[in-house]
Amino acid sequence: MDSHPEAPLEQPPPPEAPREPILTLPPALTAYILLLAVIHLRVLLPPEMENWTIDVFGFIPKRYDSTLLDITFPGGAGAKVWTFVTYSLLHANLTHIGFNVLWLLPFGSALARRFGALRFFVFMAVTAAAGALAHLLTHEHAIAPMIGASASVSGTMAAAIRFAFVKGSFLSFSRGDAEAAAKVPALSLSRALRDGRVLGFLAVWFGVNIVFGVGSIAVGGDDVSVAWQAHIGGFLAGLVLFALFDPVPRAEGDAADASSVDQSGRV
Repeated sequence: MDSHPEAPLEQPPPPEAPREPILTLPPALTAYILLLAVIHLRVLLPPEMENWTIDVFGFIPKRYDSTLLDITFPGGAGAKVWTFVTYSLLHANLTHIGFNVLWLLPFGSALARRFGALRFFVFMAVTAAAGALAHLLTHEHAIAPMIGASASVSGTMAAAIRFAFVKGSFLSFSRGDAEAAAKVPALSLSRALRDGRVLGFLAVWFGVNIVFGVGSIAVGGDDVSVAWQAHIGGFLAGLVLFALFDPVPRAEGDAADASSVDQSGRV
């Protein structure tokens, strides 16, 4: 009798790893948003205490005016240091904080995944300080406190566009899951500034900020103007300093150069 070997049983394909949605918040960003929300509870304080909090932790350019002889600000010499960062944790109203959080959802999520918690928090502080410095240079005698995370938010947007349009990232046509989208090789700064989509983003972003600044548009209907110079300071810091924080190695030959066209051939 002839014997015929049994046909091997087909092995079932390995199950696909579950994909994490793009807008699932990483722990670092969740912690940052919760911190902003908890600090905003200061609005429940009596008016005198709330004003004191803004004076001590808000950024007041007049605090650094060496010509002052008879004006003292709460917080003393220490406030000249910590307010470069602490102002970014205070917000004028719910609209103000909500607008910043809205922009943090896509850009901050990608950056927090890419950098990790420590780098992300340091990056937010550095871009906040850059925004405060830009505000100080353009409002050296201003006595009104500046508050809000907009400079840091602008920094995350600038940093994220260094990799956002690369194939597989979160603004590309063939993006992967959230973790993969955040870890693609980034464009070099020179390459980013030659990319049409990055330049388009820059044009729209700067245009909107100039319109807000020149038009003195208020935030949330209150008498709170937009500190657009601080936005630009944070944005430029995020764009230029991104490489100092980025832990993802760049591929050979700046492979991101070739990744601006995705698998479908669309640019």
